[in-house]
Amino acid sequence: MLKTILIALLVSFALSFLLCAAEIPLLRKLKAGQNILEYVKEHKDKGGTPTMGGLGFILAACTAAMLLCGVSDRPFAVSIAVGAGYMLVGFLDDLLKKFRGKNLGLRPYQKVLFQLAVALIASVYACKSGLTVLYLPYTKLSADIGWWMLPLGVLVFLATVNSVNLTDGLDGLAGSSCAFFFVCLGALLLLQNEGSMSVLCFCLTGALAAYLVFNVSRASVFMGDTGSLALGGFAASVALFSGNSLSVPFAGFVFVLSSISVILQVIHYKRTGRRIFLMAPIHHHFQEKGYSEAKISYCYAILTAVLGLTLLLPYA
Repeated sequence: MLKTILIALLVSFALSFLLCAAEIPLLRKLKAGQNILEYVKEHKDKGGTPTMGGLGFILAACTAAMLLCGVSDRPFAVSIAVGAGYMLVGFLDDLLKKFRGKNLGLRPYQKVLFQLAVALIASVYACKSGLTVLYLPYTKLSADIGWWMLPLGVLVFLATVNSVNLTDGLDGLAGSSCAFFFVCLGALLLLQNEGSMSVLCFCLTGALAAYLVFNVSRASVFMGDTGSLALGGFAASVALFSGNSLSVPFAGFVFVLSSISVILQVIHYKRTGRRIFLMAPIHHHFQEKGYSEAKISYCYAILTAVLGLTLLLPYA
């Protein structure tokens, strides 16, 4: 199995590097540049940077995973379909932003409706397929929760997809955090004998590693909602179908941090007219405090790696 994992990392990295390198000049030619929000003054010089870069690394990861595992494993195939579906919705959102010439793609309610629909379908599939065993983090204990997996699955999808999307705000931030998230989740699944799902995680890791060559500060391309929604969809579906939904808040603590900071900021501002953070999500607060994008991204990635590795301790 180790040989398969190494091949997954190498093949996905190579495919992603080639696709990302090829898509950047194409995106520039199509004038698919990012529209920068006016209130993020630190990013004003990033306007016009090609976006929709998620196409390259997501297609690379899916291709490598299917070449290595085929599509006979139903949960694996459904996870691929869910991730690809989120990628297409994100791609549509990015396209609308380009054509409208401003940072407005799909309406919020349209995104929520799609996310809710996919979450319900995936959760019902998990329940009907008997994928209802739930592992307790930091133990080898598990419990079959039956149809309670339905509301849990909906919650996991909505929370994970939106949290990853919110984390995509600085050069290399979401990419590096997700790379370490998936390598840790892949290792956990390997120890739980979830072969094909583990391979998918390592393919995503390899593809993201290649994408980061072009995305670390200063970025040559952004993943856009094309990439961030897809990554959230993959994270949620793999975790749900493997019974590791409760591990997501631990390995993905930085994603939780992004969402919680936004929620707290909005609630506090509506109640008092004052802000808790200089800007939300909280990575922008750190940036306003003078920390560089590279330092923030590095700290997020290392924190993700450390917390993700702690989940492996029961199997050591």
